[in-house]
Amino acid sequence: MLKDKALLKKERKLRIRKRIRKKIKGTPERPRVFVFKSNRYIYAQAINDLDGTVIASACTLERDFRESGKSTKNKEACKLLGERLAQRLKEKNITKVVFDRGIYPYHGRIKILAETLRQNGLSF
Repeated sequence: MLKDKALLKKERKLRIRKRIRKKIKGTPERPRVFVFKSNRYIYAQAINDLDGTVIASACTLERDFRESGKSTKNKEACKLLGERLAQRLKEKNITKVVFDRGIYPYHGRIKILAETLRQNGLSF
């Protein structure tokens, strides 16, 4: 019996996410930066996996991005998002993080976001 294509795709994404999360853990000193892309926006969070808390977050859904009138899902938006997240983490005295790309390959917008975080003083 054939499964629905949407269900197969969902299972594949969960399998990829589990495989990555086996290797990556966030701590209070070195949180995990998780990236999620929707069709319209990009979200990034710094997560402490020991407590299950979000330390800092930034997304292109924020008011500053919407008021600028520019696109919220291109490479320029990822660059601004990386700068904002790095600034918020520096305010909390965090300079080392673990980058979790999620189910997305490391190229394009994900790569731009990671490089911007590195340029703004975070190491991973």
